[in-house]
Amino acid sequence: MKQNDHPLTPSITNESHAPSLGMLLTMVRAEMVRAIEAELASKGLDLSFTQYLILKKSQQLGAVSATELARAVELDGGAMTRQLDQLERKGYLRRSPHEQDRRALRIELTEAGNTVWQNTASVCSQRVMNAAQRSLDDTEQTQLHDYLERVLHALRNKN
Repeated sequence: MKQNDHPLTPSITNESHAPSLGMLLTMVRAEMVRAIEAELASKGLDLSFTQYLILKKSQQLGAVSATELARAVELDGGAMTRQLDQLERKGYLRRSPHEQDRRALRIELTEAGNTVWQNTASVCSQRVMNAAQRSLDDTEQTQLHDYLERVLHALRNKN
């Protein structure tokens, strides 16, 4: 392989072996998950990527129902319950009764969960995002974000 060649970069003679958009997105996501979990572990945090996402969304949304939180992180009810159980055992989340609906619970970050998010998890995430985009200048980063948002919008709004 020549110095500037990369296994994912199509060459003039090897265009048919270039990964599809779907494969590239899958590989990028897998690498980001791996990198974020490794960063979290390096800081002594025992969090899976899914638990990291739940903390992130909890910090962004504030107190919400388990259903709203599950929808925000794209988990089914059973998977969400298992993750909430683990995060509650770790002291990062609490379930409390909903003020208006006694049948419902509100999920919110505890002080420990907020501290872990602010001081460690968000920093780890930002470090990974910076590394992922280090080969892009500011304009390219903005363009990439725009392109991905447009692809997502197109897929969600098929009509």
